[in-house]
Amino acid sequence: MDIIKSYWNEILNNLPEQQEEQWLARKIEGMRERGSRVSQATFHIIPYHRVTYEAVDERSYLLAIRLYVKDGARSYVEEGIYSCRGRIEHNQLIENMTITEKNISDRSIEALPFFEEAGNEVSRFNYDRREAVRYAEQWWDSYNPAYMNFENNCTNYISQCLRAGGAPVWGHPHRGKGWWYGGKTWSYSWTVANAMRWYLSGARKGLVAIEVQSADELSPGDVICYDFEGDGRYDHTTIVVSKDSEGEPLVNAHTTNSRQRYWKYEDSTAYTPNIKYKFFKIGG
Repeated sequence: MDIIKSYWNEILNNLPEQQEEQWLARKIEGMRERGSRVSQATFHIIPYHRVTYEAVDERSYLLAIRLYVKDGARSYVEEGIYSCRGRIEHNQLIENMTITEKNISDRSIEALPFFEEAGNEVSRFNYDRREAVRYAEQWWDSYNPAYMNFENNCTNYISQCLRAGGAPVWGHPHRGKGWWYGGKTWSYSWTVANAMRWYLSGARKGLVAIEVQSADELSPGDVICYDFEGDGRYDHTTIVVSKDSEGEPLVNAHTTNSRQRYWKYEDSTAYTPNIKYKFFKIGG
């Protein structure tokens, strides 16, 4: 992995001038536009798959990056674990590709009315935001063995955070109703980003939320849903864990495991100019 390590050393030592990894350059430039700066960047590489054919060596690996961000009068650490693939030919790195998020919504799950519960009165619950955030911080880069782990794990992780904060489950055993986890089965809204978005918009009991119009209205423990293509199908879910000096959310997420990432996801490889967001204050 020495060639790949040398490549990433060059990237991290020359940000944002180095353009080979455009998502990382966008991340750093976005910080500069917000008045922040990276005071230090570190990384390590975790190899996990290698394929060799003829003179070409393909290596898949995880890249763990830690950015020390100076944000006005305060500082914070943003972390992420990214899936990468490098191609080496005749001992030269000829291609390196990083995938952050991708369009991962389950297109078979429609926004059906049975995600809603009849009635006008919304049931409230006591939401422990501190505990939800504590859970999000504990498990951002690993997986709680008490729950199933999925290849596209973002919404499952957010559901676990909300449950840790005291959000009540209901609807078992009907997968298309309510929000719940039952060990070997679970509701669509627990694991599918598009289903959670529609559940949060319509739920009247159990886990309930109020949709707000802007990200700065959110607090730690609240949820953001992402429609990368802007086509009405939501692909990704994050939880707010803190806010920057301008009051903008910093979020944690799974699939591309991220900690204290700026909420807009403009640095994502799934980002498009058509992106849409939904902002939910948890607890009604």
